[in-house]
Amino acid sequence: MSAAAALTCAPAQAEQITPVAQPTQQVVEVQNTFDSLFGTELRGPRTYSTPLGQQLASVAEASQGRIGVAAIDLATGRELDVLGDQRFPMASTSKVAIAATFLEGVDKGKWSLTSEFPLMIPVSSAPFSTPVAPVRPGAYMSAERLMELMLTRSNNYATDALLKVVGGPSAVNEWVRRAGIEDWHIDRDIATLVRDDGAIDPAQVIDKRDSATPMAMVKLLSGLYQGKWLSPSSRKILLDTMSRCVTGKRRIRAGLPDDVQLLHKTGSLHNTSSDIGIVETADGRVFAVAIYVTGQGSRPAREARIARIARTLYDGYESEGRNFRTASR
Repeated sequence: MSAAAALTCAPAQAEQITPVAQPTQQVVEVQNTFDSLFGTELRGPRTYSTPLGQQLASVAEASQGRIGVAAIDLATGRELDVLGDQRFPMASTSKVAIAATFLEGVDKGKWSLTSEFPLMIPVSSAPFSTPVAPVRPGAYMSAERLMELMLTRSNNYATDALLKVVGGPSAVNEWVRRAGIEDWHIDRDIATLVRDDGAIDPAQVIDKRDSATPMAMVKLLSGLYQGKWLSPSSRKILLDTMSRCVTGKRRIRAGLPDDVQLLHKTGSLHNTSSDIGIVETADGRVFAVAIYVTGQGSRPAREARIARIARTLYDGYESEGRNFRTASR
């Protein structure tokens, strides 16, 4: 997703944050100073007592920005996170929930995958000149094709087409709320999000709009994978489409062995890169992961950090699984 030019004025709903304390080789601590932003008690330093937790916190060290990570092993329920309860810009990772909201409508007979809708193409307008960026209808495409473009190529025109069909951001938020997911919210269509991007540096400031916590995202992914909210056919369509994602080859995919199946969705905005998905290993293990990286100097540096975090999670879960199998003999 391309970003609009940076602006000097910062919109409302942004809050200054305190930098995270640095992990060390001996005792890895992350200062959880952000809880007050979300109405929870300030807990003080967090200590990662397990080797995997320490490794993850070390590789997710964010001296040049904020990095949020969460993962859930779907077999054991084992959760790992670093700043997993802080808000990060979702960017295009929100498109998974947009797709799920549309597919629920298919399950209820509101529309079908063969229904045709027009692309929503942005009309040139100055940043922040209107509450919602103007768009015009483009070519009509089937919902199936729009979803393919949205999830595999992160096409924004296709996304706004399906977002309009379901009823806009409020309808997606309602679906997420009914799914029982908290700390997840979108406020703008993609045309507006992209047009107005750049006014806030997510490495330094938390903007609650169009944001989610990494833990909220992995819970959403886990529930979709486990078939909690969609019919079997709609679940299969969603996951199969995510498995064909062609964006983000230097992100989670770059950190995994070739024989690992990845069902994922990437996101990019000003000074932030992300990747979320389901990892299916060759020996049958499955875990959900969400990685949000801000700052770090450049997009390639953010992508390299995502790949390193993904590899740390993969190796850690693989080691834990191997130890469990040995102990069970």
